[in-house]
Amino acid sequence: MNTRFLSIAALGLAASTFAFAAQAAEIKNIVIVHGALADGSGWRKTADILDKDGFKVTVVQEPITSLADDVAATNRVLDLQNGPSLLVGHSYGGMVITEAGNRPDVAGLVYVAAFQPDKGESLIGLASSKPVGSMNIRETKDGQYLYIDPATFAADFAADLPKDEADFLGKSQVFASKAAFTAKVGDPAWKAKKSWAVVASDDRAINPDLERDMAKRAGSEVTEIKASHAVFASQPEKVAAVIEKAAKDAGK
Repeated sequence: MNTRFLSIAALGLAASTFAFAAQAAEIKNIVIVHGALADGSGWRKTADILDKDGFKVTVVQEPITSLADDVAATNRVLDLQNGPSLLVGHSYGGMVITEAGNRPDVAGLVYVAAFQPDKGESLIGLASSKPVGSMNIRETKDGQYLYIDPATFAADFAADLPKDEADFLGKSQVFASKAAFTAKVGDPAWKAKKSWAVVASDDRAINPDLERDMAKRAGSEVTEIKASHAVFASQPEKVAAVIEKAAKDAGK
């Protein structure tokens, strides 16, 4: 075969490979899945930082009626993105992104004070394996949903936030169905995708040692932040920095 043709072909292949790699590194879609007993409004400060830095941020407002419903809600948002996305999950949101992250258009997973389940594990099973101090969680009258008493929400969930902000989170919390907390996940996306984890060292909703153990098992890159479970709201700059690094590294 003509050596000149081979050289031209090699150059063309190298150029296309470089172009693909450069394109793959440009992950600009950030899809955030909030946790249970909260809604997406608490992510405003982190989202504003990411927006300012050129990212396209979308917050999934999942119903927390069942794990399947919440994965479906996340998939609907992912369907709207143009190009690869980085999935970010807080608390129960980690259960959701572990399932939804199996999509080929998800480039990586960021767990923020979140559950990182393995196959067959549930939130309630993980949470009870390393319990934290008693949280004032109550049942609704129908016995189907759980919530935190608004009077103790700040101490249990967001002790490092100003009182007015913590009180608003308590007032806007999304009640979580027992079905969502007992659902078992399938094949975890973190076994095939890069992952990052933020451990909130003052967390009173998830035992910080459990967060560390799950992140180690998943091989996640770990960042520890001295913060409550509401680390996304109390330390938005640090959480945004982790997300931005993940977005940059996920495409490599």
